[in-house]
Amino acid sequence: MGERMPYPSDLSDERWELIRPVITSWKGQHTSVSGHEGRYDMREIVNAILYQARTGCQWRYLPHDLPPYTAVYYYFGKWRDDGTDQTIHDLLRWQVREQAGRSEDPSAVVLDTQTVHTSINAPTGTTGLDPGKKSRGRKRGIASDVLGLVIAVVVTAASVHDNAIGSVLLDKVAAGNPSVTKAWTDAGFKNAVAVHGAGLGIDVEVVHRDPHTLGFTPLPKRWIAEQVYGTLMLHRRLARDYETRTASSESMIYWSMTDNMTRRLTGTTTPTWRDPHQSTA
Repeated sequence: MGERMPYPSDLSDERWELIRPVITSWKGQHTSVSGHEGRYDMREIVNAILYQARTGCQWRYLPHDLPPYTAVYYYFGKWRDDGTDQTIHDLLRWQVREQAGRSEDPSAVVLDTQTVHTSINAPTGTTGLDPGKKSRGRKRGIASDVLGLVIAVVVTAASVHDNAIGSVLLDKVAAGNPSVTKAWTDAGFKNAVAVHGAGLGIDVEVVHRDPHTLGFTPLPKRWIAEQVYGTLMLHRRLARDYETRTASSESMIYWSMTDNMTRRLTGTTTPTWRDPHQSTA
């Protein structure tokens, strides 16, 4: 990398080594017409993506000592469209599960949705009103394992019913993780999701809140979804959906989880917004 002052979001040598093999392989398969390797260090490209995820800045506002935003977005788009971002994410997830003494593939998932506001550049066709939360924007549907790791993601207009989102999530889970036989949901997912899951060999169970319980009480299994969203919110780019394309929204979730998992694997922490002096070594 070039000489510059480091940012807290920069990859350490150990974290970069977890990602480097996939990026190096990709780069070797995508040489330019002239055969040269390109002007920009791939580690710095990833650093720029993680900087944006953590700070929430616009592409054009990336610092001048990082590669130009046009180059960063070029690679972000390429890796989004060919699935490289998800490949990196999934490889890291398998490593985190193994580190925790689990098998690579989960046997159960938790499904949940989150409605978020969008920026003005989001096409109206990809946004809508969530009638339950009386909020306009997009919905993020996430399937996570019991360790709080993301298994599948889908982003839709907020007007799309949880049933439709749940069915798409189950399809993605079944396709990528056939070992999954159990899914927990909240009451927002209706019988249609359970029926769809049964057709895929996945038993869908709704975890209900005790109506006699006052105040906040973590629900068995269901609390994991809140943990996932809380972890993702360390990345300000996800505080609102700023992306024009829903595919970019999904990619930013994968990159944010990649950031978290590389820290988890190397025993480092993700600094909170409130503690700028927290160690990132």
